[in-house]
Amino acid sequence: MPMASPQTLLFCLLFLVTTEGWGQQAAIPGCHLHPFTVTVRSDRQGTCQGSHVAQACVGHCESSAFPSRYSVLAASGYRHNVTSISQCCTITGLRKVKVQLQCGGGQREELDIFTARACQCDMCRLSRY
Repeated sequence: MPMASPQTLLFCLLFLVTTEGWGQQAAIPGCHLHPFTVTVRSDRQGTCQGSHVAQACVGHCESSAFPSRYSVLAASGYRHNVTSISQCCTITGLRKVKVQLQCGGGQREELDIFTARACQCDMCRLSRY
C-alpha cells in the first residue's frame, strides 16, 4: 500500500481540525452582554409574579502570573515571589427596567429591576454592588 505524502497528511489533518468545530458555536473572547430570563415574585407565596429578559455580563478576560521582579521581592522581604494580574468580566452600566407582575384576581403590579447595560474587562473585586 503506497504511503501518503506529508503534504496530503497535513491537509487531511487541517481539514479534520477545521470541520470539527463547525457544528459547535465557538466561544467569543472578551466580555459581552448575555440575556437571561428572571422570574420576579412579590412575596414567598408568589401572590404576584412576572418574568423579564434581563442582561448579564459573561465572558473571558485576561489574566497572568509571573515571577516577581527583584525589587518586588526585596521590598516584600522575599515573601511576594509571584506577581499576578487579572481582570474580570464586569458590569459597567446598569439600566432600570419595569417588570409587569400578574396578581390573583386579574390585578397587575409593576416592579423595577436592574439589568446590565454595558460590560467590560476590569479589575476583579469581591463585591462591587
